[in-house]
Amino acid sequence: MGDETQNYKIAPENGDAGVNQDELILAQQRQIEKEISDSIALVGDLEPIMSLNAEYASDKIYLEKVKDLASRYQYIRRTRPDGNCFFRAFSFANIERLLTKKDEFNKFYKLAEDSKNVLVALGFQQFTVEDFYDTYMEVLKRLGAIENIEEAKKELLTLFNEQGYSDYMVVYLRLLSSGQLQKEQDFYSCFIEGDRSVADFCHQEVEPMYKESDHIHIMAACSALNTGVRVIYMDRGTSNTCIQHDLPEGCVPTVHLLYRPGHYDILYP
Repeated sequence: MGDETQNYKIAPENGDAGVNQDELILAQQRQIEKEISDSIALVGDLEPIMSLNAEYASDKIYLEKVKDLASRYQYIRRTRPDGNCFFRAFSFANIERLLTKKDEFNKFYKLAEDSKNVLVALGFQQFTVEDFYDTYMEVLKRLGAIENIEEAKKELLTLFNEQGYSDYMVVYLRLLSSGQLQKEQDFYSCFIEGDRSVADFCHQEVEPMYKESDHIHIMAACSALNTGVRVIYMDRGTSNTCIQHDLPEGCVPTVHLLYRPGHYDILYP
């Protein structure tokens, strides 16, 4: 009886310890996420490229690559590292550029306006895309109504730093990218590893928020928005220069992004 009582007492204590440890880990994760959220804007202000030196003060390889980057680009605009950074950076940079080109903005507006019907025709449920579509179009309408380009750019930055608007813009671009992948699934299926179908890949890796982006996401987003992007890769490779890739291949890139392992920021030539 004594042993049974002892065991009875020990078991809950061990269980509590396990639960408490899990809670501590989750609390720590939440605190880290909150610190990121509090300290890094969804889309930041323009900074000189050489501001990157502060991050790599004791890293000769990266300092050389910052120098190479500075020979090609003047500014960087940072985005929050939350798994949505590619979609947020790409969407912001594309719209920001279009604000200076009225004719191209109007063409893009028409493409966006027609996009909901394209998604519905591909099998997306209208009720699942409608709210995101409406917010996307509201943002474009608000920006298009501002005559002064600098004022329009300020409004764009404001909207992309309001979580509701910003996240809805990200979700809608994720949906457009998913639609593009499924529309051209014969082409994209060869880029998907394992036994997953293109639709499965989209539901698991493209449409959900906070899922990080890879080559295939970029190609689909570019194709969906008829936009070319140049991605500059900066990693610990031994070369002193940064590698660049234009997507789709052979395009004239209008959006420039800096990729560091797991993260995208916006670059300005």
